[in-house]
Amino acid sequence: MKRYFLAAATAVGVMSGSVALAKPVKIGMLITLSGPPAVLGKQLRDGFQLAMEKLGGKLGDKTTELIIEDDELKPDVAISKAKSLVGRDKVDFVVGTVFSNMLAAVFKPIIKSNTFLISPNAGPSVFAGKNCNPLLFVTSFQNDQNFEVLGKHAEQQGFKSVFLLAPNYQAGKDAVNGFKRQFSGKIVDTVFTKLGQKDYSAEIAKLAAAKPDALFTFMPGGMGVRFVKQFRAAGLADKMTFLSAFTVDEATLPAQKDAALGFFGGASWAPNMKTPGNAEFVAAFEGKYGYVPSVYAMQGYDTAMLLDSVIRKVGDNLSDKKAVRNALRAADFKSLRGNFKFNTNQFPVQDYYLMKVAKRADGKFQTEIDRKIFSAAGDFYAKDCKMSW
Repeated sequence: MKRYFLAAATAVGVMSGSVALAKPVKIGMLITLSGPPAVLGKQLRDGFQLAMEKLGGKLGDKTTELIIEDDELKPDVAISKAKSLVGRDKVDFVVGTVFSNMLAAVFKPIIKSNTFLISPNAGPSVFAGKNCNPLLFVTSFQNDQNFEVLGKHAEQQGFKSVFLLAPNYQAGKDAVNGFKRQFSGKIVDTVFTKLGQKDYSAEIAKLAAAKPDALFTFMPGGMGVRFVKQFRAAGLADKMTFLSAFTVDEATLPAQKDAALGFFGGASWAPNMKTPGNAEFVAAFEGKYGYVPSVYAMQGYDTAMLLDSVIRKVGDNLSDKKAVRNALRAADFKSLRGNFKFNTNQFPVQDYYLMKVAKRADGKFQTEIDRKIFSAAGDFYAKDCKMSW
């Protein structure tokens, strides 16, 4: 566990016991910081902390304690640490998680404690429809939507056949469903791999034999690094179009490098967006951390800014859950991605773009906007959310 008392832009560390803390706001951050997927959690954490630094180390101008926990991408560990955050630490908000299966694991203990759960990344369909909850807000996306971008693009390009490849867990299933919702052509095969798989030679052989017009895949973090390199080495990059989400992005590109050049992705944000404050954010992030921010970093930053707006509105009344929820639903902050509001299910309504991997003049890699695919888009499941509170 890492615990931070943030009272000034440079005050990161445990505060001296001689300094009085008058009911600090407590934020518990539960993210993956172990193994190859740690790069995703690191981006989220760094984006959140950069926002806090900009805010003088406080949220809502109040002394803020940020407690960071690593779920290790293990459900039992995630549950134990979630219970500790809401039980022992009595946090006002839990910010988490990176992966959808971790969100599913910690949802019940956090919600049962009557604590707000703010997901800065995972957006599983299971909580977007009939299982929506007044204590759950998602600041990133509903999983399907990024994948719908690629399905729509494939449809618009007139592709006749596509091969689908994703890991076998909730977000992987959402990926496949999202793509298929927008694509009417032939799905030549749908293959689900193990979560965290390292070798894809069998899948690549099957893909090569199928000879589709395009591959659609979702392979986040280290899985994406390994798959892209193996895909390129197999000579398939010149034989089919590569479509993905979270497979080629700023979290994976430093390792993929030229192997990912020209590959397509789908997202709500890119480093080269011309939205207010975005260029300043990217410059500040690279200046402080030395690497290019990804959509994960942006989502971490935006989540901190959302919480800042909420705490400013409710002041010392964080125990008034209705007031806090109303302040959250108002989303009274300027998102780096531009247009942003919460839908009736408390998942985002926002724009989505087709991205393409590019190499910058300084030799670093980033995704850049190719074109907008959806404007002010809500998710497919919101219609089934009958929330009341």
